[in-house]
Amino acid sequence: MTEERPGTAGSAALWERETQVAAVEQAIDALCVDNSSSGSLLLFIGEAGLGKTALMAHTRRVAERRNCTVWSVRGGETLRSVPFNVVRQLLQPALLSLMPEEAREYLGDWYDIAGPALGITEPGERQADPQGVCDGLVAAVRRLAKRDWPLVLLIDDAHWADQETLRWLAAFAERLDDLSVLVVVAHRPDEATGARAEYLEAIAGTAAPVDALDALTPAASAGLTRATLGPHADAPFCREVWAVTGGNPYETVELLVKVQGAGLAPVEASCGELRALNHSARGGGLVARLQELGVAATRFAQAAAILGTGITVDLVARLATLGPNEAYRCANLLCAERILTEPDLTSGQATDSELEFVHPLIATAVYDSIPDGMRTAMHGIAAQVVTESGLGAAAASHHLLHVYPDDDEELVDQLREAAREHQAVGAPDAARRCLERALLEPPRPESHAHVLYELGCATLLTAPATTIGHLQTALAMPGLEGGKRVDAVVRLSQALLHNDQLEAAIRTVETEAARHEPGPYRMRLQAVHFMWEGIYGGDVPVPGRSERLADLARPCTGRDNSERALLILRGFDAMTHGENAEEVVEVCDRALVNGRLAPGLGWTDPEWGLELLMMLACAYVYTDRLDRAESLFMDALRAYETAGWSGGHLSLAHAYVGLGHRRRGRLREAETSLRESLRLAERVGRGLPLYWSAICNLVDTLLARGHVEEAWSVAEQYGFAPPYPSTIVLPEPRAVRGRLLIAVGRTKEGINELEAAEKAATARGFHNPVLATWAVDLARALATEDPLRAAVLATDARRHAERFGTDTAIGEALRCAASLETGQRAVRLAAQAVAYLEASPCQYEHAAARVEYGIAARSVAEIQRGLTLAKSCGADGLVAQAREVLDNGRGLR
Repeated sequence: MTEERPGTAGSAALWERETQVAAVEQAIDALCVDNSSSGSLLLFIGEAGLGKTALMAHTRRVAERRNCTVWSVRGGETLRSVPFNVVRQLLQPALLSLMPEEAREYLGDWYDIAGPALGITEPGERQADPQGVCDGLVAAVRRLAKRDWPLVLLIDDAHWADQETLRWLAAFAERLDDLSVLVVVAHRPDEATGARAEYLEAIAGTAAPVDALDALTPAASAGLTRATLGPHADAPFCREVWAVTGGNPYETVELLVKVQGAGLAPVEASCGELRALNHSARGGGLVARLQELGVAATRFAQAAAILGTGITVDLVARLATLGPNEAYRCANLLCAERILTEPDLTSGQATDSELEFVHPLIATAVYDSIPDGMRTAMHGIAAQVVTESGLGAAAASHHLLHVYPDDDEELVDQLREAAREHQAVGAPDAARRCLERALLEPPRPESHAHVLYELGCATLLTAPATTIGHLQTALAMPGLEGGKRVDAVVRLSQALLHNDQLEAAIRTVETEAARHEPGPYRMRLQAVHFMWEGIYGGDVPVPGRSERLADLARPCTGRDNSERALLILRGFDAMTHGENAEEVVEVCDRALVNGRLAPGLGWTDPEWGLELLMMLACAYVYTDRLDRAESLFMDALRAYETAGWSGGHLSLAHAYVGLGHRRRGRLREAETSLRESLRLAERVGRGLPLYWSAICNLVDTLLARGHVEEAWSVAEQYGFAPPYPSTIVLPEPRAVRGRLLIAVGRTKEGINELEAAEKAATARGFHNPVLATWAVDLARALATEDPLRAAVLATDARRHAERFGTDTAIGEALRCAASLETGQRAVRLAAQAVAYLEASPCQYEHAAARVEYGIAARSVAEIQRGLTLAKSCGADGLVAQAREVLDNGRGLR
């Protein structure tokens, strides 16, 4: 760049920014081609004052010249704890411009999920799922972007954006390929930490490559100086401008404005005054200059810095205790001094005019200049002003977090209310901060345990280890009694479960149940105790558990939810042990009310959790009552989607919908559901029981389809291998992995896995042959190597199947027996298998039995019938097997 380059002070950041400017113009050109063009993200990174904000302003000018819609927002250093603050400022103007019915139309089902986070509607009664809210915000912007194409989103100072906004932005950035919108993000390097830094890193991973911003070279600084002050500025003066500012574009612009204001000649003789002028534009110099404007102006600026966002003349006046006229005078004075932006005061309504600091560096300098004690007091007053303005406890909580602890029970109540508001809009981390601050106050003895309990509820899904400590402390203190204490114990057990401490969860509810007299509280705890024992996947069963559960459930009629829970647990336990299926179904049906889930036992009701209902549905799955199971699974899916729960709950719902499809023989649909389950489970985290449900069922489905190589690839990619989880996963992971290993030719390893599954199932008394498929798989695998043992396994499987009594169980046992025989005995057994499986709802197994019978009987008609069924199921491997036999044609009739 040459010194002669023309320019203005206002465009300082564009000097030596040709690469960035070109990237902006290229991205906007691509955006404006048509509304089907792919979206993109530009990221500007640089230290404070290097021109990120000016590049944003340039982007806005270029976009508006191209008739783009531009929405812009800036993060604030003091507002990082305010959830959804940045995304709310970004989207609210567009949404508020719509009539309520229009907003509902554009957002559709996401209106009630994302609306509370955006501040355009009141939250519902349920605690919002953070992942669901994030997905709702992504959907909201996607729909609005289609309406407002071509749309440009500008997010400046993203390092100061709140965590919830950055989570949304990271998710939105991943979906830009099929959405025509340009996102431009600017932030300083290494300013964010923790989750916020991780989200910024994820955002950077989706951005188009653009060079980081550097300071101006001496030549560029000289060119800018002469463009601003005139070509007569001499070389020593220009070099001193660069030396004083370090080539920082923002400081250069501010210094040159001061030079003009002071009437200083741009010659070498004036160089000695430049450092003093530069000092007055930042840090302590800025504060000194602010104080020269008077006490009222200083108080006004300090109050604005305390508020941070939503800065109106009216709110600032109340916080700074200034009259309306004086407040307007101060606002105009600070705007003239380039400290605040020029507000729109033409309306005559103070509350209509929002102010903003000209640059974040100024806001930081003013905020830091307030003495600690005074700053704390001002935050306390600001909380009161915000509350009295009707903005709610959540808005005031940002200020309350800065107030010194002072044994103030009213402040504790305000923070608890703010935490409830944060939870309701899907911001559990903000709720946690409020409750942790409330504990520092501290609460009075009668409410202390309740605050700890609420804190435990806020961290249950995000930090189970932390939750355990809070709830254990709360339960050791006086205050939690009756139903609230039972709730706390159940939540503690859930946290222990999520933290892979299932044995501790079992002991916790067992100990608490012993403290209570017979009644609803004790029965609920006993039910939870049996539930955790029921999903425990360890090899050593609890002696006498099934008998005690049967005795406890026997007199239950389903008169309340505790009795219904016991009936569900008894039905699931009986199903896994292979007791008579008709009796299993009768017990499960008693847990329903007119064939439906009882009030308080719904999929989103928090008292019992989803594990209990999954047990009920699985009991129906493996007793051939697939219509009832599928109805429950689809109810779960609809309930979670409607409530916006798109994390672990929705992942499990898709997994079990996939299980229903798999049992029906709808293998293509099963694979689709299970891949979606796995995608959602990946977002929650690997290694959790829900993750195992997704991957295990997907591998099982791919094997049924005959896609062996893909099943192996998926298993390798997603870690489907030992060690296995401590909770039960259906189908049994060892059995599925054993079958996979045999399918890829690693027969010995597969047999070892199946024998491990046999050992675990035998120890726990799991004799349902449909649930414990290891028996028939192991019998087939040992047919050549150890035919005697294979025969014993097949005989035991048939005996257990006849005891259980479902068509699927008996048909599968007969298929296994037929595979071990030859000649007419094999044909007779295969024919019997077909007869049973034809009456079964499991069409894949029916198709397999038809093909096997056709091959054994050398019947073209039977093979073709099996082929037709296999095609309808999507069982490509079975189709290939049938076609190969038909094409060969040897010996067929």
